[in-house]
Amino acid sequence: MLTKIFSLAIRHYREQAGLSQEEVAAIADLDRTYVSQLERGLKSPTLTSLQKLADCLGVQAHTLLQEPKIKYGPTFPNDYVIRDQAKIILSRESGDIEVPTSVFLSAIEYAHELIDEIYSTDLDIAAVLGMRNLSAFMGELVARASVKTSEGLFVSNPHQDGYPDLLIMDKEGKLVWDRLSEQLNEKAPFSPFAAGGIEFKATCGSVPTPAICKRKGIARPSLGDSRVDCLTGYDWKAHHRETNNLLGVLWDFIHGRPRVVAMFYSNTLQEDDWGNVVKPKKGGGRTTSVSIMNRQGITKMYEGWLCVSTLGGYRNYLNRRNKGSLIPG
Repeated sequence: MLTKIFSLAIRHYREQAGLSQEEVAAIADLDRTYVSQLERGLKSPTLTSLQKLADCLGVQAHTLLQEPKIKYGPTFPNDYVIRDQAKIILSRESGDIEVPTSVFLSAIEYAHELIDEIYSTDLDIAAVLGMRNLSAFMGELVARASVKTSEGLFVSNPHQDGYPDLLIMDKEGKLVWDRLSEQLNEKAPFSPFAAGGIEFKATCGSVPTPAICKRKGIARPSLGDSRVDCLTGYDWKAHHRETNNLLGVLWDFIHGRPRVVAMFYSNTLQEDDWGNVVKPKKGGGRTTSVSIMNRQGITKMYEGWLCVSTLGGYRNYLNRRNKGSLIPG
């Protein structure tokens, strides 16, 4: 029981301090694998390591032996570094328009509230959906939350496979929508929607295979475990290479619950920012055509960062991964 309490406490105070497992291990002069095992409740700390960890995290040693009062954060905006950018630019053939950034930032808080409502029913959506479906769910959830926070500026595309996900309802958008009012059951007029809008994609990044983790002596994150400490990369996937005006979400588990940990936007994506479209093989089941964003596109998204969680090592990871320093902290 005490080992479990300690594992919860060390993870809680590490994330609160905005440190990764690797950073804690370096500061406390401990092996990174050992720190990972402590967080997973697989080992108990020695008195020496207990004191080292307490000093590293800025708490009393006895605090790490008491069950923390966990807030299922991050809380928006307190636990995020937010870019000072009031507007994003939505590009379309008839001319670029400005959209308040607050629409999408506020959607993070609303999406987290909806997730907490689900968990209050004792339904573990991660276990129900699995990682792949959960990632799609997170993108859809933030998109639907953005409709709510936009107060009428956006509506959801009436077709699940339509493009983009959210349709702009400015003067031009409303005219197009009204003109199509009798075609709401048809996909073609809404893929693409002539007045434009915002596309949403979500990713939780990639982690090493079990074999590689074993070879490196690191613990591969299980369902519900934070992934930031062993991410090998991240990207977004689309069904075609024309995807632009993209709101990209990076999510992870914090205290066992899925959370948006970073948000990016770009209106400058072009076809060569996406890889070749891979079509499903005959007899390949229900897979669909997919194009994976390449390094050039990921850099554009990084340059358009909107917010990043200060819990965990996400800022350091994103800067390091993109060989930059755009995200402060």
